[in-house]
Formats: sequence, C-alpha cells, structure tokens
Amino acid sequence: MPLVAFVLGALFGSFANVLIHRLPRGESVIWPGSRCPSCGHRLRWWENVPLVSFMVLRGRCAACSAPISWRYPLVELLMALIFTYAAGRHGLSWNGLSTAALGMLLVPVFFIDLEHRIVPDRITLPGMALGLGFSFARGGVGGLVEALLAGVAAGGVLMLVALASHGGMGGGDIKLAAMLGSFLGWPRVAVGLFVGVLVGGLVALGLLLAGRKGRKDFIPFGPALALGGFVGMEWGNQLLHAYLRAFGL
Repeated sequence: MPLVAFVLGALFGSFANVLIHRLPRGESVIWPGSRCPSCGHRLRWWENVPLVSFMVLRGRCAACSAPISWRYPLVELLMALIFTYAAGRHGLSWNGLSTAALGMLLVPVFFIDLEHRIVPDRITLPGMALGLGFSFARGGVGGLVEALLAGVAAGGVLMLVALASHGGMGGGDIKLAAMLGSFLGWPRVAVGLFVGVLVGGLVALGLLLAGRKGRKDFIPFGPALALGGFVGMEWGNQLLHAYLRAFGL
C-alpha cells in the first residue's frame, strides 16, 4: 500500500505541476501535452516520468538544455509523501481519499499564489463540490450539512476581514476558506483558519523585520491558509482538545 500510494502521489504530482504552470496563464490543462516552457519541445514519455526523469536529464531539457525548475520534482515528491501519509494513516477509506484529494488541491494553490498572487477559481470552485461530496460520503446528510455550514462560515469570516481591511484579503482567499470548510467541517476548519492566520502573521512579521517587505507590500495569504487547512484536516480535533485542556475547559 505505501509503495502504490507513493507512485500514485508522484503521478498526481506531475499533474499538479501542469495546473501550477498552466492555470495562471489561462491554458488548457489537457491539451497540448507536456512541453518545455523554454523551447516548446514536446516531452517524450521517458522525459515525463515523475522524479526519475529529472534525475536522468540532470535537471535540463533534452532538446535545448534549459534548466528545469526544482519546483517540478519538489511538487512530485510532496504529493507522493501526502498520498503515502494518507494511505498510512487512514488506509483505503473515505478519510484517506479526502486527505489525498485535499492535498492535490492545496499543493497547486500553495505554489500558484506564491508565484502569481492568485488562487484560481478553477481549483476552489470544483474543490468545494468535491469537499461536500466527501463530507457526505463520510457522514451522510448530517456531514453534508455540517460541511456546508462550515464552508459558509469560513468564507464569511474572511469576507468580513476583506471588508474591514478594504481589500487586504482577496476573493480567492475567501473561496479557498469556503473550500476548506467543505472538506474539514466544524470545528476543524476553525483550527485550520487559526493556524493559517498564525503562520501567515509570523511569515509577514519575519519578512518585515528582514526588510524583504514593507508595510504596504502585498503578501500572499493562500500558502499559509493551505498549510493551515491541511493541519486542521489531519490534526484539528487533537489541537483543539489540547488547547481546551490547557485552559481547563
């Protein structure tokens, strides 16, 4: 099971790289096939094997010798590890499948927002529907209603933040929070938002202190929210219970 999950994860990681490269450019994620972004060389099958091809090609295009970004093997490895973790912790179950699916959505969001400062609707809107479907599969009608309310609440909270900050929070972040609610339900989505805000605040503070960003510079929140969402999905209940016990509640 771990080996199968690792291989599947690497394959889905290759597709995640397609999403990361093409969605911000408005390109189709189906056609044409994978090609070198520098010279347009269409990759042959042996040049497109996740993780392996990067090592065989020594990080360069076989046609023009342009360097291949380290992001490609990094995303493939990250997705392979997420799938392996999901299979190891949850097995072949709805929980395992939903964890892997959420990872498949959040990894592209992380890298796209980090580079292009957008969270594509083509990920979050289908992601909401997918999250609601998994919530129904795990908890029936009750799980579906809980996930729907959690999605509305999470998106609503960030919408209030956006209104209060006069645009400091983007619409993509609001939809991402709603997607997380559809996957996580209550109260895990609250933990995910808290972790995302905490991580985002610490990163922003570090960049300000290092002089890398100014007070008025835009800092993408999607990567922190994606990380917080995955933490909330997998350890939200445990973190919440530990917090309540620490305060005797």
